[in-house]
Amino acid sequence: MRFMLTGGGTGGHIYPALAIARGIRDRHPGAEIVYIGTARGMEADIIPKEGLPFIGIAGAGLQRKLSFKNLLVLWQACRGFSQALAAIRRFRPHAVIGTGGYVCGPVVLAAVLCGIPTLIHEQNALPGITNRILSRFVDRVAVTFSDSKKHFPRKEKVRLTGLPVRPEILRTGRKEGMEKLGFKENRFLLLSFGGSRGARTINLAMLYVLERFAGDARLNILHVTGNTGYEEFLDRCRKAGVDLDNAGNVAVKPYIYDMQDALAAADLVVSRAGAATLAEITALGVPAVLVPYPYASENHQEFNARALEKEGAAVVVPDRDLNGELLCRLISKLLDDPARLGAMASASKKLGKKNALQDIIDCVDELIRNK
Repeated sequence: MRFMLTGGGTGGHIYPALAIARGIRDRHPGAEIVYIGTARGMEADIIPKEGLPFIGIAGAGLQRKLSFKNLLVLWQACRGFSQALAAIRRFRPHAVIGTGGYVCGPVVLAAVLCGIPTLIHEQNALPGITNRILSRFVDRVAVTFSDSKKHFPRKEKVRLTGLPVRPEILRTGRKEGMEKLGFKENRFLLLSFGGSRGARTINLAMLYVLERFAGDARLNILHVTGNTGYEEFLDRCRKAGVDLDNAGNVAVKPYIYDMQDALAAADLVVSRAGAATLAEITALGVPAVLVPYPYASENHQEFNARALEKEGAAVVVPDRDLNGELLCRLISKLLDDPARLGAMASASKKLGKKNALQDIIDCVDELIRNK
């Protein structure tokens, strides 16, 4: 069988596509898979390193304001459509799967024109503009959040599958995670991070948390600053009198390569609200204090965070409101209220979709059978 994947612009579009590619290969050994992206996008670097054949086409994103550059964008889209159509006719895929980003537009529309089964996957609670447009033409729309459904006009096409999470996230247990992190297993673990680059707002608030809870026998704290904020954070700790070496319950790292260990051990997470992060914490049933990144396109992280808050799985604090005193109060309240924390954990686990990848592949197989 032959499958074509497309998605690009950000890791949030690329990595779900790679997860789907792995799922297809597990379900259909020997399947041929080709990936189409923009020649200058992140995908042009990432996909070949993952061992997938890559086809680069023309494309660019529309400006969100009136601009002459949009004329060039439309020209690029037309070129990309022609290139995608040629690639589809050569490869003759049994299905085309898009995971978002403007490159999906010409590729998925070309597949629709050729009568090939099509599925798009939407990672965020507020769908991107490309997927909102494509939803009118494709055969199936897979979504991560139930809240996404209301944004798609053809409800009969929509399936709630969740977002695929890395297998290692589901394989690691709390005891194993605690041992690898070097923490005592019988203590509460607070995990805070802001993504690979970190989040300065979270870093500044966590400084107060360390001042308040360093040496507290009730909990361990693992804070991940991001590579760019690490030295600044250590310097601020020294100036604030926080002795990280002798606190006994605090670890500060610039980056964690084995995040599955930290998530498996965590009892409470403080983080941004990217779709992949939320998919992982809900798959494990971890309650969260979410601080959405305020500059995400169309403010989609706040929509993601509010979807968890509505179900009781998280507390949402807008970035502009976050400060150390507020975060300390939230953490203290949750530490002193295990019943509420347990209810949040249960709500988080209820939202988790451990079988998301298999459900997406099921949708694709169903479309192929129906065609």
